[in-house]
Amino acid sequence: MFVSIPTHARPGFRWATPLLCALLWLAYLWASMRPDSMQHDLLLEWGALSGGLAPTDLLRSWSEAERWLRLLSALFLHADWAHLLGNLVFLLIFGLPAERAMGPWRFLGLFLLGGAFANFVAALAIGAPDRLIIGASGAVSALIGAYLALFPRARLGVVLPLGLFLEFVRAPASLLIGIWALLQVVFAYIGPAFGMVAWAAHVGGFLFGAVFALASRGAIARRLRRRQGY
Repeated sequence: MFVSIPTHARPGFRWATPLLCALLWLAYLWASMRPDSMQHDLLLEWGALSGGLAPTDLLRSWSEAERWLRLLSALFLHADWAHLLGNLVFLLIFGLPAERAMGPWRFLGLFLLGGAFANFVAALAIGAPDRLIIGASGAVSALIGAYLALFPRARLGVVLPLGLFLEFVRAPASLLIGIWALLQVVFAYIGPAFGMVAWAAHVGGFLFGAVFALASRGAIARRLRRRQGY
């Protein structure tokens, strides 16, 4: 049985989602202000590398602690502004209600662990030598997977520019997920990341988020009941 969103629950202050958005944006600004050669070195140092190794050799290479750290640091590196903006928009759309339901610490854990797992899956799946894996797409996929598993019929509020005005509308979460998937296809064929989207990271993150949410739905339901006062 899935938990449902309490429509009259106290909203509370959600700080984890804005914090992640700020960190992603600041990390992009910090990296983009460096010369091109230094930016490339930065990506090589902190991005997750597939290494182009055979699966057995690749698994053996993960005995190095630095490679595990890269799975996390790669989440905060982006190829260009479109790559970053797409992740920020959907982090806000799904992050704010997910954090309200899960609480900030469980939400942060899902973002970091789901993103790291997604990058690890992509590193195993990509066979090209020294292919860099960067961006928060895997972590955002984990949030989307978790939200859909918990609230499959939910409608989310979004603000759309309609002419000269901004209009607040409620759209089905499934529709927004479809738009997100379409944008991933579009971004795969524009900009410097042409044809190089790590689809395995999206799939791995989405599945991790769904499993994470279903495994912790009892604790999430109890948290929502406490917010209701019973």
